[in-house]
Amino acid sequence: MKSISKTSSRRKFIAQTLTTVGGITILGAGSAFTPIKSSPFSGPGDSSFAGLTVQQIIDLILKEGKLTPFAGTVDTLKSGSANIVVTGIVTTMFATIAVIEEAARLGANFIIAHEPTFYNHTDNPDWVKDNHIVKQKQALLAKYNITVWRFHDYIHSIKPDLVAYGTAKKLGWLQYFKTGRYDVTVPPMSLQALITHLKKSLGITHVRVIGDLNQQVSHIGLLPGAPGGQRQVTFAETEKPDVIVAGELQEWETAEYMRDQKLLGGKMALVLIGHNFSEDPGMWYLVEWLQPKLPGMKITHVASGEAFEWM
Repeated sequence: MKSISKTSSRRKFIAQTLTTVGGITILGAGSAFTPIKSSPFSGPGDSSFAGLTVQQIIDLILKEGKLTPFAGTVDTLKSGSANIVVTGIVTTMFATIAVIEEAARLGANFIIAHEPTFYNHTDNPDWVKDNHIVKQKQALLAKYNITVWRFHDYIHSIKPDLVAYGTAKKLGWLQYFKTGRYDVTVPPMSLQALITHLKKSLGITHVRVIGDLNQQVSHIGLLPGAPGGQRQVTFAETEKPDVIVAGELQEWETAEYMRDQKLLGGKMALVLIGHNFSEDPGMWYLVEWLQPKLPGMKITHVASGEAFEWM
């Protein structure tokens, strides 16, 4: 009786979700801001929740994340349809050609990607006219009937930010993590030891560093992705961490600030781990966060990995 009650409660929750959040705006690249109506819930006779559409799953994510849809978000559909029935979900940083092929191999037709699919922030396919790579990628997605949804603005809006939380979890620092903060204070270690820990925990081969490898660090700023030089330097000035661990930067902004502060006798260090590695833990953790909310749905994290080869 308990399991039946739990299933019934979950169905009721899904139905309420679609009523409350249904009609979330989903934008295709370059489309107008118009709502797509959710299809009625028609779950299976057990707790597997097979038969859910892309839209129903997006609505569920927003409901569980206590999020409200807003205009202007880049979290829109990049391919496919909101009404397609989901056969499996793949989470990833970038929906690369390899990730698309792997999703198809897994029988998954819904990719939730953190970053753009078509090489620009809004995924405008005409960002560069007649881009033949964009056209080939669109054709591949159509071939496999795969829907791609970007999950960027919303994932950072959940409390705690799932990207920051996922990074802290993968680094074994959850005991030091505080919701709303982008820094942690850990037991002192050398900058070299920190770099070794980052590389081992996150699967990184190479990092870029400004700082003394022998200096002790404890107060660590975690600035994943590419928040921009102004935010990075503001964080350095206001929080004064021992080291900033960042994804990427404009070299003529933050890197030059860090170089000059070091030449002026400053002790703050900078470690760049790459955009992918700095935020991928969030998409890895998304599987753990989402799976209990969609029992029976196959959800897999597929790492898009490093774009570069190091010579």
